[in-house]
Amino acid sequence: MSSVPTATSKGHRLSGLGDVLAAMRRTRIVADDTGAPPLSFDTQARTVLVTGATGFIGQHLVHALLRDGHGVIVLTRRPEEAGGIFNGRVRCIAAMDALADSAAVDVVVNLAGARILGQRWSPARREALRRSRIGLTHQLLAWIARAERKPFLLLNASAIGYYGIQAPGDAAELDEAAPPQPVFMSDLCREWEEAAGQAVRYGVQVECMRFGLVLGAGGALPMLLLPILLGLGGKLGSGRQWQSWIHVDDVVRAMAHRWRHALPKRESAAPAAGVSNFTAPECVSQAAFSRIAARIWRRPSFMPTPGWPLRLLLGEQADLLLEGQRVAPRRLEREGFVFRYPGLAQALASLK
Repeated sequence: MSSVPTATSKGHRLSGLGDVLAAMRRTRIVADDTGAPPLSFDTQARTVLVTGATGFIGQHLVHALLRDGHGVIVLTRRPEEAGGIFNGRVRCIAAMDALADSAAVDVVVNLAGARILGQRWSPARREALRRSRIGLTHQLLAWIARAERKPFLLLNASAIGYYGIQAPGDAAELDEAAPPQPVFMSDLCREWEEAAGQAVRYGVQVECMRFGLVLGAGGALPMLLLPILLGLGGKLGSGRQWQSWIHVDDVVRAMAHRWRHALPKRESAAPAAGVSNFTAPECVSQAAFSRIAARIWRRPSFMPTPGWPLRLLLGEQADLLLEGQRVAPRRLEREGFVFRYPGLAQALASLK
């Protein structure tokens, strides 16, 4: 490390830290201020059950649904907190048993899941991660099985961790047909998708969404920006690992796209289980991600961070940071989906 920073650089670092903390506290999304036309999920009002609604992506989704005139039921362990976040405009339930079999739910969006980056993946931690995803999905399936009127669509979260890891320097693009690998993060996503796919047996169209790194005021981005805003940005490990990402606005727009494409299947085709990569068309290396972010926030990006301390601290979990996947949104592109933020510089600049 260098010597004591000058007053100017120290001021920049403290300002950067303040920026990050402010972003992390910005948990309510009250309006779409991008100037774009209002997002439309459907031509008629629907009732939507959302799990993980108080999370980063979930809040964006629920506010978009409410703006579009839909009714929202939120499954949450903290009903009072959720009610406050959404200003009392949603119905909150603490367990699926609280939802009557006669309840008319048109769409289920399953976003719930314990944070995967953190504690080492001990056997107990792995079981907790499975329980928070697969266990909850089985609870949803049990309700769908007994529901008098079935939802027509289940949008289920997953992640590009499904593809395992890709060797640095391997420029091959991974589309939805790429296979999983025998590693924990791949197994977790595969098992989650398989559980969700069982809803097809009840006449429900299932769409699994393999998220890349989601960029927004919450989620993982503030912590990724922290070293950059403190003037300590640079390559992590080799820096050659691929960083597949997507702006949170495009996540919600892609959900609306999947929803609209599922509507005709109610009358014309048997339900099936599909998958889509929720990643932007532009994929960059981790070193390039750091350089672009540093340029936008006017910070240096020359401080390398070796990978071995992360390997020592996190074990296999370090693959999430030191390895990557070059994932392409092939299905969305084939269907004509237009990304609002196809490039990283534009996406990050919108969040400054």
